[in-house]
Amino acid sequence: MTSFNEFGLAEPILRALTEEKYVTPTPIQAKAIPLLVGGRDLIGIAQTGTGKTAAFALPILNRLAANRIRPERKTCRVLVLSPTRELSGQILDSFRTYGRHLRIQSALAIGGVSMGAQVRSMQNGVDVLVATPGRLLDLVQSNAVRLNSVEVFVLDEADRMLDMGFIHDIKKIITKLPNQRQTLLFSATMPQDIAELARQMLKDPATVEVTPAATTVERIAQRIVHLDRGAKQEKLAEILRTEPVDRALIFTRTKHGADKVVRGLEKSGIPAEAIHGNKSQGQRERVLAAFRTGKVRTLVATDIAARGIDVEGITHVINFDLPNIPDSYVHRIGRTARAGAEGIAISLCSSDELAFLRDIEKLIRMSIPATGDVIPQRGAPRPAQNQSHNRGSRNGRGGGRNGRGPQRTDDRQESRQRDHKRGNHAQGHGKNHGRGHDRPAAQQNGEIATVGFLQRKSDDRRPVASTNPIQPR
Repeated sequence: MTSFNEFGLAEPILRALTEEKYVTPTPIQAKAIPLLVGGRDLIGIAQTGTGKTAAFALPILNRLAANRIRPERKTCRVLVLSPTRELSGQILDSFRTYGRHLRIQSALAIGGVSMGAQVRSMQNGVDVLVATPGRLLDLVQSNAVRLNSVEVFVLDEADRMLDMGFIHDIKKIITKLPNQRQTLLFSATMPQDIAELARQMLKDPATVEVTPAATTVERIAQRIVHLDRGAKQEKLAEILRTEPVDRALIFTRTKHGADKVVRGLEKSGIPAEAIHGNKSQGQRERVLAAFRTGKVRTLVATDIAARGIDVEGITHVINFDLPNIPDSYVHRIGRTARAGAEGIAISLCSSDELAFLRDIEKLIRMSIPATGDVIPQRGAPRPAQNQSHNRGSRNGRGGGRNGRGPQRTDDRQESRQRDHKRGNHAQGHGKNHGRGHDRPAAQQNGEIATVGFLQRKSDDRRPVASTNPIQPR
């Protein structure tokens, strides 16, 4: 398929695409849209930046246009689950953009904001509900939302859901859905647990894979800088001064680390802002808006943003801390080189992170070019903080710590991260107080605190007019 006109989409949808100057479908759109228009269940394996939101939003809107019925009270016809607030908001923006001439009713259900407005938005029912799992279950359990009328169910960023510990919530939600439905699952990678979940929830699905799982974009120039941990802050400031940086996205492993990096940059005369789970929803939205417009050119984030910042012009992604989950590296650096552009990914690697580097290089099947004075020793032991963790399941089986069920928040802060190889649990976490909101930072002890790992944000945003193929979603 070389044109959106070939998909048989409704005229109002094609008109919206024309207004957005979309001409040529991306590979995943060309493969997935015909299958979804035909009513097939689908597994889509695609990294961020491939246009997958439009790949499912367009055929869903086409279905709604062909069968206009009034939703029942407190119900939705289409349910889209995503792991983070920002991604949920951007997915909803996409539906509203492509469906601007269809007069569809839509709503957003995410944590971090008042639940009252969300309850009111569902009173008369909606066509499309985009939600994070924790807040959706809150609404279901308070009888504000009923899921018995869902016609299409979309699980987006499924592997990210797994990493964030949402697997139990997802299974609870699936039990409340009708058996007769169209189900779509999208994931950047396909670990065994996601494959098993897909087997349980999809019926005779078609599979569309447009990029090999867990590979990095060729347009990204990657390099590793080996150095002592104490030299990272100075090196970061040097990079930002000497590199041709338009916008830089810097990743740290913890919320405290993000704030510390911002303070260090400001002392060096480099303005920067931080975005992480301790920021309010309003603060996060304001910072992201400033980053998009260029008012903020250096943004320091935890992995809550790894799949959530879809901003054109990010020239550099810098890993101040290497991620302890290898997949996260792929998603972090995928914030640059979007929409056909080129990008640079620089990772600062101290000696205690060499094991993480080995895992990343094994996953992406390449050695990352290195500079610096600290030479990795391939036989070096894993960092002590890895060895000190429990060896529970990475995928969230068995619930939370000490056999308790999963703690419920919408972003699943750093307490929910697992070491990719060893299934580490951050010990000593308290219970969740205040559902639907970000938890306070986990209470951690000793070296374990150094591997607290935060969550990523969203992926999609409103498209930018262009004569190029549809912008990645």
